[in-house]
Amino acid sequence: MADQYTEEQWQQSGEPDLPREPEGQNQPEAEAQRDGQNQPDGQNQAEGDAAHSDPGPQLTDERDPDLEEDDITETVVDQDEQLAERARRQARLRLGSAISTTSLVDMARQAREEAKLSSRSLDESPLPEGRFADRELSWLAFNERVLEQAEDQDLPILERAWFLAIFASNLDEFFMVRVAGLKRRIAMGVAVPSASGLSPRQMLDGIIERAQDLMARHANVFLKDVQPKLADVGIDILHWEDLPDGETGRLRKFFKKQIFPVLTPLAVDPAHPFPYISGLSLNLAVVLRNPKTGKNLFARIKIPELLPRFIAVDAEGRPYKPEDVPVDVEGRTKYVPLEEVIGAHLDQLFPGMEVLEYYNFRVTRNEDLEVEEDDAENLLTALEKELVRRRFGPAVRLEVEKKMSSNVRKILVRELGVRQDDVFELPAPLDLTGLNVVHDLDRPNLKYPRYVPVTSYGLAEVESAKPRDVFEAIRRHDILLHHPYESFSTSVQQFIAQAADDPKVLAIKQTLYRTSGDSPIIDALIRAARAGKQVLAVVEIKARFDEQANIDWARKLEHAGVHVVYGIVGLKTHCKLCLVVRQEAEGLRRYCHVGTGNYNPKTARGYEDLGLLTCDRDVGQDLTRLFNQLSGYAPQAKFHRLLVAPTGIRAGLVDRIEREIVNKKAGKDAWVKLKSNALVDEKTIDALYRASQAGVPVDIQVRGICGLRPGIPGLSDKIRVRSILGRFLEHSRIYAFCNDGDTDVFIGSADLMHRNLDRRIEALIRITDSKMIETLVDMLDVACADTTSSWHLEPDGWVRHHLSPKGRPLQDIQELLMRQARSRVASGRLS
Repeated sequence: MADQYTEEQWQQSGEPDLPREPEGQNQPEAEAQRDGQNQPDGQNQAEGDAAHSDPGPQLTDERDPDLEEDDITETVVDQDEQLAERARRQARLRLGSAISTTSLVDMARQAREEAKLSSRSLDESPLPEGRFADRELSWLAFNERVLEQAEDQDLPILERAWFLAIFASNLDEFFMVRVAGLKRRIAMGVAVPSASGLSPRQMLDGIIERAQDLMARHANVFLKDVQPKLADVGIDILHWEDLPDGETGRLRKFFKKQIFPVLTPLAVDPAHPFPYISGLSLNLAVVLRNPKTGKNLFARIKIPELLPRFIAVDAEGRPYKPEDVPVDVEGRTKYVPLEEVIGAHLDQLFPGMEVLEYYNFRVTRNEDLEVEEDDAENLLTALEKELVRRRFGPAVRLEVEKKMSSNVRKILVRELGVRQDDVFELPAPLDLTGLNVVHDLDRPNLKYPRYVPVTSYGLAEVESAKPRDVFEAIRRHDILLHHPYESFSTSVQQFIAQAADDPKVLAIKQTLYRTSGDSPIIDALIRAARAGKQVLAVVEIKARFDEQANIDWARKLEHAGVHVVYGIVGLKTHCKLCLVVRQEAEGLRRYCHVGTGNYNPKTARGYEDLGLLTCDRDVGQDLTRLFNQLSGYAPQAKFHRLLVAPTGIRAGLVDRIEREIVNKKAGKDAWVKLKSNALVDEKTIDALYRASQAGVPVDIQVRGICGLRPGIPGLSDKIRVRSILGRFLEHSRIYAFCNDGDTDVFIGSADLMHRNLDRRIEALIRITDSKMIETLVDMLDVACADTTSSWHLEPDGWVRHHLSPKGRPLQDIQELLMRQARSRVASGRLS
């Protein structure tokens, strides 16, 4: 039987009476995490709490009168050194490296001197250690840039709330996947130092420290800045006790009708073990007293996930849809957090009990998937089983309300099996991903000005309500698409829909990585199959967090007669390809789309992506060969205009970087310009370092992670790195090389990461049209220009540059591209 507190122990400790977990029933991963703390045998929880709450050395003006002057001086020096060391540590965390910038500069200088002495060129010398930034800490720096968007006083207030929600959602996924994976490797003893030189434990400690700071800053931005400014424009996010009587009456009706019937209060006592807490669920920890026995008890309530996080209700107690929330007679909209509505009615959930206290808490669990494809007879079935297991992954983060009592916190830490370092104390409300509900308000004056995508000029020189014959337009010339400035629905979506309905089309082959729940793309493929066309869908059911949706769509496609395959064992299919085979008077013609983004009409309105529509013979052959690889056996396929991973992209890009080095040394024009979501691959980074050493200018636009350290004399002083965040998510990939004036440009699906280059089927297509090449290179030049608003990666970390020396806003490239798209439409109408 589980151990219990006696009444005397309870009176002394103030901790609720609940069972302790019997030995041997903890999850193995949780045990390993606890074992990894290296605590002495017998160290109790109170000692752990004391260690956690110890603020460390504190500066004080008080001096011990018994201290000699020399002792005082030594103490001050020690404190100064501690502060300096902390500052150095913080700087290394921001850089994500075990090597400081000063040390790296010294090593690069030494390499230059050794190269001179040995009469070698610098780019042929050994590269210094510490030249890579840590992947995980670089990602946290990216999410800090998202947070800086929320802090930007010039952005509309609802967009600032939206960036707070994005920050929170990003961090949830980071802990579920990256931190969870690192913890698992440490626990299993298979973790290795990163390319940055940080040990696994240093990485984990650095992540936790940075995450603690960023999450506290995130909560502070909401409470002290965004929430008051929302109130200034009539959007009130209130506590229950701040609500007027009329509002509480509405919410009491809402609780009675909509919330009370679905709540399940779970007692924790000898007859009721501590319940399983699902990942990312918001919960209430409730302390109760039985008035008859005087005994204190513990209970947990899960906040319903299907209800809006912030509630606004009408006079009948019905919740509004976000887009329908009205303003009252005073011109205000009032919300209250759902958990506070539940907390105000706990007496109805525990009748006859005294509610002493309740607190919010939230758990993040390991939700990464592991499917051994070689051993899976049916990948679909194996993945479905793994999705069930995902729900029960070990806890990796515990968020608790700051005012939570130490006794309740001890219970949660013990029962969830987390380390003290994994506890994040935050002011309520927790889980600000719910601010999406507030952002959905129909208040256009508080958001970015509305933008309606235009039809690509290559598909319709004049805007028209009648769809253009896409095949006729493609036969005239290749078409470069740029979403969301140009419409996805009137281009890619129309291309696939016309192919499905055209009796001359014989076959459609398409990759699907992520798509929306009501996808017209899926519907078009089903129509085509039912019309007797040959339809192949390569569905990536392992697309993270879209696995279940993709399984559902795969089954729906199969039932409609579509040939559904899941790519190549051990490799994710991430390329964005569509091939349409059409019978024409001259014979069969192949129409192709190669893109940088998913076939998802919803995200296409918010993601910046590129695509190419072409009927070029070489591209048609390339796509035919690649689809044959994906659906059959064709390991020796060769390509004309495609670079294909995992065998061809890294080698192809590095070869082109090395060609620029050769050209530079020969006195020819040379440069490299890249745009990617992430730059982590060490071989590619080293090639870029050597290009810089040879004097080749390198411009890089990267949205997220960057493992390269620019601006180091003799190593990377010819490299500039920029990051752009804005209303649209920068998602396209462009790789451009001078090639002595015969510019080589590729677009496609691959980022410069190990997973993309080694563990995925990716495709880059070479652009051959001179006007398209000029357009893409100009776009890279504008993005990296000092006159464009962006973040610059400098030797000591990321710095935002959005104002000119005179304090004027710098050019916003996304606004520029919107204006240019609209002007093309206007000029077409005028002509």
